[in-house]
Amino acid sequence: MEKNVHLIEHPLIQHKLTLMRDKNTTTKEFRELVKEVSALMVYEISRSMKLKDVEIETPIGKTYGKLLRDEIAIIPILRAGIIMAEGIIDLIPTAKVGHIGLYRDPETLKPVEYYCKLPNNISEYKVFLVDPMLATGGSAIKAIEVIKDKGAEDIVFVCLISAPEGLENLSKEYPDIPIYTISIDEKLNSHGYIVPGLGDAGDRLFGTK
Repeated sequence: MEKNVHLIEHPLIQHKLTLMRDKNTTTKEFRELVKEVSALMVYEISRSMKLKDVEIETPIGKTYGKLLRDEIAIIPILRAGIIMAEGIIDLIPTAKVGHIGLYRDPETLKPVEYYCKLPNNISEYKVFLVDPMLATGGSAIKAIEVIKDKGAEDIVFVCLISAPEGLENLSKEYPDIPIYTISIDEKLNSHGYIVPGLGDAGDRLFGTK
């Protein structure tokens, strides 16, 4: 496993992952599971966040505590990343949210940007770039390229399911960017789907197939 890859194997997450994989899980259930797992992942992906000391007053008296110092921006890759972003926002409600849209060129098969809207001064934010699936890594690499060009510097990539090929490609291109995932699956099949995976995350999230 690459040095920048963090595999989250908490029992509760693995339980919910099994339910997500099940083809009999309904769209409603699948959407709820993705939100719940993304929220649970926050505890790991936020470990490197910085804190600041503050003085507060409890009902009994004054004391000192710590609050988050980092400004957080969550950037889902459209469309499947949207539900993951919702789960993270439940835990970090002050986070700003941007969006990046990519499509695959039918001739080159490479991802092409069609939409990007980020918070102002993105260089000042810790960015959580989220997408449920890391297959070949092409979309993640393109998305990072785009948001880096916009000024983002502190980036974490967060996915649910990853393929060894995608982890290798992304780590090779951006070895300094941490990758968080809850499963490293076996391989990609001839159609580029992760095996065993969980199918097309976007279709399962939005009931479009």
